Amino acid sequence: QVQLVEAGGGLVQAGDSLRLSCAASGRTFSIYDMGWFRQAPGKEREFVAGIRRSGRTFAYADSVKGRFTISRDNAKNTVYLQMGNLEREDTAVYFCAAKSTLTTVVDAYRQIDSYDYWGQGTQVTVSS
Repeated sequence: QVQLVEAGGGLVQAGDSLRLSCAASGRTFSIYDMGWFRQAPGKEREFVAGIRRSGRTFAYADSVKGRFTISRDNAKNTVYLQMGNLEREDTAVYFCAAKSTLTTVVDAYRQIDSYDYWGQGTQVTVSS
């Protein structure tokens, strides 16, 4: 069992940066691949970024490539999402998720059903 707690959300202006964190507790963090997802009002939850347990393989949604960076610190049991040049379209609740199955294909990070554990989410609001 893994518990995930997101933090770092808030209200920012377009063009600003924000860093989200997701702290994990419970089982050994380093055995999980991690993902960030987001859900805007009235929309389905969508993939944002993923990172393998080693921290050496990444995946990003096209909409955030070049603006967002995912990273992890296994010693601190934490995964991060550095968000830059934020746009109004980035407004959403951001969730982190953990999957025990090793992700061998980059596209597999996008599969919501493949994740075993989810955090409660943190709200990010970008104003223009």
